[in-house]
Order: sequence, then structure tokens, then C-alpha cells
Amino acid sequence: MTMMTTAKTLISTIKSYIHSAWDVLMPRTCPVCRHALSPGEPYVCRKCLDNLPRTLFETRQFNSMEQLFAGKTPIYRATAYFYYRKRSPYTNIILDTKYRNSPRLGEWFGAYVASQILSSGFFQGIHCIIPVPMHSSKLHKRGYNQADYIAQGISRVTGIPIAHNVVAVMPHDTQTRKSIYDRWKNTQGLFDAVNTRELENKHVLLVDDVVTTGATLLSCAKTIEAVPGIKVSLMTLASAVLD
Repeated sequence: MTMMTTAKTLISTIKSYIHSAWDVLMPRTCPVCRHALSPGEPYVCRKCLDNLPRTLFETRQFNSMEQLFAGKTPIYRATAYFYYRKRSPYTNIILDTKYRNSPRLGEWFGAYVASQILSSGFFQGIHCIIPVPMHSSKLHKRGYNQADYIAQGISRVTGIPIAHNVVAVMPHDTQTRKSIYDRWKNTQGLFDAVNTRELENKHVLLVDDVVTTGATLLSCAKTIEAVPGIKVSLMTLASAVLD
């Protein structure tokens, strides 16, 4: 065994002890049930994953998410993994990722979702992933764009590359707490297409955290719909149920 190999083994052992000690002092908890995570449960516990309120959109033609965009812009296929209901503890997966400084949860969950629907053929023929962009002022305030991290997780599982800087976002008010009408109105002209030549004759996947009315995804899709030969598909972690 070389000195370099010995050093690497020692560093790995030390890191393992540090992580173990940290888990004792500050136990990692599931964002859904808030119980302590077991070894092998990186972010969400197995019980909560097994009980996710699944949509199964990837198995259904013209599912309710695809229906949101019918007659508005051509969408090749669309899916969301689970239903997002107010007051459901499962909303914490989105809220922690988006507002509580847990972008790595979004990355991990994006990879998890991709691995679960991979066999459905949903990703077949897709050339690149486009995370729905965030305005620079909001990005500066939050420190990250959750859609970027979700896209990274999907890319890691599928091998599909991420296309950056092809869609830019214009200044706008936040969508949070807006009515359905105000959401649609607020997203008109929200995005601007840039560097679209690399999208010509490509099948692209727009990725975001949650679809509510579909206004943001629609605005982003319409921005690139005129690119020659483009196909657009959509994917989010969750689909909001409007009560």
C-alpha cells in the first residue's frame, strides 16, 4: 500500500468519524415526518417515500398536467412525480428545497424521481435539460435556483446534459400567493430566448420544482416554441392540487 493510498484511507476514516459524530449531535431528519433518518436514508425516510401521493403521470397519455397546456403551446410530454397539497407534510420537500436553504435535497430528489420513472421511457429522445431560470435579484437573495439543482439530479441519472443560458428571465413580481388570473398575467413576457441556435431540431426538457397553474412553464415554453424543429417536454417534482 502506497503512502498516498494510506493517506486517502486515513482521510476517509476521519471524515466518516466526523459525519457520525455530527449525526449524533445534530441528527438528520426527514422533511416529511421530521423523524431521524437511518443510515442509507440521505434526505427522505423510506416510509415517507413509499407513501408519496404519486401522480403516475408518466404512465398516462394526455394526463392532467399535459391538459394544462393543451391549445396554448405544443408540449410533447409532461410529468410531475407527486401531488402537492396545502397542509400536507409532503409540501416540505418543496418548501425545504425552495425556501429553507436545502438545494441538495432538490438535487437528490430530482435524481430519485428520475430513477423511478426512467423505465417508463419518459426521457427517451430528450437532448438537453433546461432549468426554469430565476431572475438575478431573486437568485442573489436566495443564493441558488432550486430548478438548477433538480436538473442536476435528473442529469446525473439520465446522462442528459443541461443547457444553460438559453432562456433569460425578465423582472417580475413573485408568483407566491397570487390568484390564478394574476399568475397568468404576471408571467406574460416573463422570459426571453437567448442563444437558441443550439436548441434547433432538439427535444428539450423544461424542469421546475412544482406546477400550479402552469403559467411559468407555459411562458418559458412559449419563449422557445418558435425555434426551428424544437420539441418541448416538461417535468416538475410536484403538481399542486388547487383546493
